[in-house]
Amino acid sequence: MTLHFLEYGSGYPLIILHGLLGSLDNWHAQSKLFGARYRVFAVDLRNHGRSPHSDVFNYEAMAEDLREFLDRHRLSSTHILGHSMGGKTAMLFALLHPDRVDKLIVIDIAPRAYPALHDEILGALLSLKLSLYDSRREVNAALAPDIPDYAVRQLLLKNLRRNPTGTLEWKINLKTIQTHNGEISAAIESSRPFPKPALFVRSTRLGHVRDSDIADITRLFPLAEISEIDAGHWIHADAPAELSRVVMSFLAQARSSP
Repeated sequence: MTLHFLEYGSGYPLIILHGLLGSLDNWHAQSKLFGARYRVFAVDLRNHGRSPHSDVFNYEAMAEDLREFLDRHRLSSTHILGHSMGGKTAMLFALLHPDRVDKLIVIDIAPRAYPALHDEILGALLSLKLSLYDSRREVNAALAPDIPDYAVRQLLLKNLRRNPTGTLEWKINLKTIQTHNGEISAAIESSRPFPKPALFVRSTRLGHVRDSDIADITRLFPLAEISEIDAGHWIHADAPAELSRVVMSFLAQARSSP
């Protein structure tokens, strides 16, 4: 699958993978900032953004999409940053292809299985009849009762577009995402740990990484560092400056000799 992407800056490559119901647009500010020192590829994962839709939606397929992306852009190795679903995709890719990942950054997700991710948000989006609305502002107001967090709504509204007839539609493949939400909530497993540096950033407010997850993280990623940021799950929206500082500091660290 040929994934849609935007490229920023120059230098050693850094791939950014968004979370469930997100897109590369959510990471534009950070991509520009990281682009001052790295060659950043912000990617739309399958069934999201401007990338193709598919009835197949699981981490194995997304990891294979990522391998094809690296091959297509002749990237022998790269840093990878992933948020939530993108973080699990990055974890699996690093475990499958450790030779192609230099440093791994995972934002507010652990390798364990979760209850269905963002099920209430998915339900709110699917129940909304977009044909009744003419603008993003109207859709924003309609979503507010079910999704009270303004910042989260703004991230979700980036998924709106107008079709050729001029009516609003979702870019994301909502029905397939809902059908396969159980697979996206599944655990990431491997018999071989990732032998290189990893940074796991967890939020302190309603985050997805618990204290009990640390043992599971370090089992698969024994060189992992754990950092905390005072934010909600969408850390890049709640605390963009602090997240950027933590990520840049980690990437700037010199690699220890094996």
